[in-house]
Amino acid sequence: MGAVVADDGPSGVKAPDGGWGWAVLFGCFIITGFSYAFPKAVSVFFKELIREFGIGYSDTAWISSILLAMLYGTGPLCSVCVNRFGCRPVMLVGGLFASMGMVTASFCTSIVQIYLTAGVITGLGLALNFQPSLIMLTRYFDKRRPLANGLSAAGSPVFLCALSPLGQILQHEYGWRGGFLILGGMLLNCCVCGALMRPLEPPKKSEAPKEPAEKKVKKKLLDFSVFKDGGFVIYTLAASIMVLGLFVPPVFVVSYAKDLGYPDTKAAFLLTILGFIDIFARPVCGMVAGLKWVRPRCVYLFSFAMIFNGFTDLMGSMSVDYGGLVVFCIFFGISYGMVGALQFEVLMAIVGTQKFSSAIGLVLLAEAMAVLIGPPSAGKLLDATGRYMFVFIIAGIEVTTSALVLALGNFFCIKKKPEEPHAKEEAAEREELNKCEDRPEDTRVDSIEVEQFLKDEPEKNGEVVTNPETCV
Repeated sequence: MGAVVADDGPSGVKAPDGGWGWAVLFGCFIITGFSYAFPKAVSVFFKELIREFGIGYSDTAWISSILLAMLYGTGPLCSVCVNRFGCRPVMLVGGLFASMGMVTASFCTSIVQIYLTAGVITGLGLALNFQPSLIMLTRYFDKRRPLANGLSAAGSPVFLCALSPLGQILQHEYGWRGGFLILGGMLLNCCVCGALMRPLEPPKKSEAPKEPAEKKVKKKLLDFSVFKDGGFVIYTLAASIMVLGLFVPPVFVVSYAKDLGYPDTKAAFLLTILGFIDIFARPVCGMVAGLKWVRPRCVYLFSFAMIFNGFTDLMGSMSVDYGGLVVFCIFFGISYGMVGALQFEVLMAIVGTQKFSSAIGLVLLAEAMAVLIGPPSAGKLLDATGRYMFVFIIAGIEVTTSALVLALGNFFCIKKKPEEPHAKEEAAEREELNKCEDRPEDTRVDSIEVEQFLKDEPEKNGEVVTNPETCV
């Protein structure tokens, strides 16, 4: 039993596409909100940390950088933990880590201690929640998965709009220590979300099959065979290039407005506009991606979203007044929401449910390197040139390049149909189920074939079929 996966998507279990899946989706919504919004929300405490510890803004900015680095860089570790222990236990432990990190940070006496507590420990806890929640979403949703991904991704802008004002209130009322303590208590809700991730149970059989159990014991904790899939390699390369420029405009748009001479309140309102548009863009894009004609071509819709985002950056570089920046934030919010709703849906479609737990960990590790390079390099470019135009142009070129890599790579290098990986998985599941049967070959009835027969000929079910031999 030592190496048996606790809830590793058992074969023969069909995604319910509803039922308890909506509770799982609610948990994913909250986890996604905490994971992506928390690194930005803690920035409201930076001024007070600078005042208390006598440090610079760049020193406090490392807190958010470490949180993001842990969220992305620990992807393979999360994959190993999920494949070894299952999603629910990993998320429960992750919720405890996330809460413990912020609670401990409220008692810290130096910025280095905050790096280790609020940065490393809390970041690890959020990572142990974020990745398993996406894996559970793939197991509970199949036909409605694009919509589920869009609704889950909407948690990021919703929580960003909620946590930032809440952080300001907590700082004003209780100081940064009291604020960290209360936020640590809020992060315990991650444990509640983890408890919602009920594993799907396989079909009950009279005798437990021995052969599949032996195969599970030999299963790899981190499956590197995903690199044999050309679609996965192309996706990883494109995603890494995209992340170089994707997060740059939201970081610099407020400073851009201030540099044009607008007050702080008007400059900060740009992010509110961006987040508000993002809230609605993600679920709407998920609904569009789930359409019958669009879903098999979801990769190209993702490429369009990235081209749209890159083109918006290029147009935003020409903004010379506040109105131009408002228009930029509206269109950037739409394109950013589309990218957020589709990025993991496309990965699920490429590698399938069985390999998704390993694939997402490796992708996040590749993106972690780009996340740490992108914004700092853009800052150096701004210091060298003193113009925001070049920052936005470089970001637009990087995102547009990633779209071309993904679209052209899939069009010219991937010959198989989009449904083929899932068809292979279904065939493997059928063989697995047939091997588990103890009845003789001539008396065994394949339930999957019977179900398919009834679907193919519903008009003949329950009726007498006439043919030349039986007709009088």
